[in-house]
Amino acid sequence: MDGQALDNLRILEWGSFISAPFCTEMLAQLGAEVIKIEPPGGDEARYYGPFPGDKPDPEKSGLFLYLNLDKYGITLDPLKPTGREILFKLLEETDIFVVNQPQLDLAYLGLDYEVLKKRYPRLIMTLITPFGDCGPYRDWKGYDINSCTLGGITSTIGYPDRTPLTPPLHQGHHQAGLMAAIAILLAVLNRDKTGQGAFIDQSEADVWATIHIGMYLQAFVDRGTIRKRSGHYVPQAYVDAVLPCKDGSVCIDTPQKRQWLRFMEAMGNPAWMNDPIFEDRNKTTNEYHEEADKYLGQWLMEHTKEEIFKTLQDARVPSAPVRTANELLDDDHMKQREFFVSMDHPAAGKLNSYPGVCYKYSKTRSRANRPAPLLGEHNEAIYCQKLGYGNEELSRWQDEEVI
Repeated sequence: MDGQALDNLRILEWGSFISAPFCTEMLAQLGAEVIKIEPPGGDEARYYGPFPGDKPDPEKSGLFLYLNLDKYGITLDPLKPTGREILFKLLEETDIFVVNQPQLDLAYLGLDYEVLKKRYPRLIMTLITPFGDCGPYRDWKGYDINSCTLGGITSTIGYPDRTPLTPPLHQGHHQAGLMAAIAILLAVLNRDKTGQGAFIDQSEADVWATIHIGMYLQAFVDRGTIRKRSGHYVPQAYVDAVLPCKDGSVCIDTPQKRQWLRFMEAMGNPAWMNDPIFEDRNKTTNEYHEEADKYLGQWLMEHTKEEIFKTLQDARVPSAPVRTANELLDDDHMKQREFFVSMDHPAAGKLNSYPGVCYKYSKTRSRANRPAPLLGEHNEAIYCQKLGYGNEELSRWQDEEVI
């Protein structure tokens, strides 16, 4: 296992915050060389926490440090003519160009795919935006809350008598980045066969609408069911919910009857399960879940989440403990998998709990070997050693705020 799956892939990332950086981070872990372009003032993610000691520092953002492991970092402003010329030079040796600049007129800048593919026919360009590159909202600015709402997921989260919610921690940005990474791998396979590049138009709203909300469309077509917000329950056969137990909470999901029966058997087949009001489990969820929770809660409160997880795992019942951050760091599976890794960053120092690679393969290595770059850390290496520019040009570009 000396090599990595994407050893020969070269990626240029002109992205900010989460979606594009997360996309390229997934590929960097597989061995791709990623050069990250930041504006002279730095990526937006540098100004988000968490920060050590809660003291803001653009070189110590936990979000930025995680999203940009194993990347080379340069500063560049492609909105300036000189910056664009440098960008074109970088693209000459680039396989994949990942962009998440939703409001830029890429055609005006000469950076849209129709123009770029004439100069770089093998280039795979990936554009990640809230609403996609076509349609009525293509030029609109959007945030995670907007793409979640348009994509439909917001209509299913929260309690019916309160305002709707979005999934926490910018999941829309992360999910769009992951889907874009998958699309890129497919485009690489196609390029290997045809010799032609591709344009990938990744809409965050479309990710929610297809990957997550598509099942609710099927339910509406098949049964006329309209999914509504239902608090901590999924409105289907009881039980599919997060419930309190002796030392925290557990998630239990028994949509199929055989799972429910195995669950009841694991609990000792309690008498209450034979109550007629619990015969229809969909009706139980919608009308009698408080009564069912009372009975079920007595058993749950007698056991820890690890005991419940082990019992239900042995019974082949879908369940999971709801772990705190500290419990996750101490999790046996994570330790055996060596998921969390240590990194020694020149500004943030040594941190022992970086999330490591998301996947491991049998024939190639995955990696998380190098900390995120300092702002402009690799300017000289990329501009002088790789592209052949001189130090005088770097000094002039710095004065002109091109880099």
